[in-house]
Amino acid sequence: MDETRGRITRDGIRIYEAEDFAGMRAAGRLAAHILDEVAPLVQPGTTTEVLDAFIERRVAELGATSATIGYKGYQHASCISVNHVVCHGIPGPKILKDGDILNIDVTVILDGWYGDTSRMYVAGALNRKAERLIQVTHDALFRGIAAVKPGNTFGDIGHAIQTFVEANRMSVVRDFCGHGLGRVFHAPPNVLHYGRAGTGAVLEEGMFFTIEPMVNLGRPETKVLADDWTAVTRDKSLSAQFEHSVGVTATGCEIFTLSPAGKFHPTWG
Repeated sequence: MDETRGRITRDGIRIYEAEDFAGMRAAGRLAAHILDEVAPLVQPGTTTEVLDAFIERRVAELGATSATIGYKGYQHASCISVNHVVCHGIPGPKILKDGDILNIDVTVILDGWYGDTSRMYVAGALNRKAERLIQVTHDALFRGIAAVKPGNTFGDIGHAIQTFVEANRMSVVRDFCGHGLGRVFHAPPNVLHYGRAGTGAVLEEGMFFTIEPMVNLGRPETKVLADDWTAVTRDKSLSAQFEHSVGVTATGCEIFTLSPAGKFHPTWG
């Protein structure tokens, strides 16, 4: 396929064609399938590098390529963010403890299309505060997805997420956002998880992008550690994130990264 086909809006957002949805659907399903497969391995006593090694192996076995290995020097097939790590946690020898919560983020390339998704996992028993954080973050993502339809704006997505999170006395991270994708990993627009309704670019059929709210139990501020990747909450409060890749349809949107096994939420399945 010609990567330049379709059109670009005045906001720099690519509009894909109807037949392009199939490529995104396949890539998204594969990424989600790998996250289904890794779920049983998330247990107290394992390490994040063991989880990443499994993901790297499965990406290759399933005929895809990792989008993150080699991306800006990154050397892993996933980002694994534990407890107060907001995003971009680097897999390593860290041993998971009972009650740890973690986000695993995987992006694959399949036949030139990018499938990008993340979800929360729990090692062992889930405590009540973490459970509530995970539930609010999950529900906030789907509030944002519900706002995706032609004629709405990206501000409508952010507003839906922000108002829900803050009504639950939690905070939305502002330092990181969702992004356009398709035949590339990152492209316009920036998809903010906060904002005012009716503002920002207007949604059109054929737009592909991620929605991936990060929600903190404490304040929204983050800092990036010396490794130039790992982002943590400044107040060391717990953080959670869920991510789907979506495409705008004539009447709403299609979620490309639904869990084939129904395990997107850590307490399901």
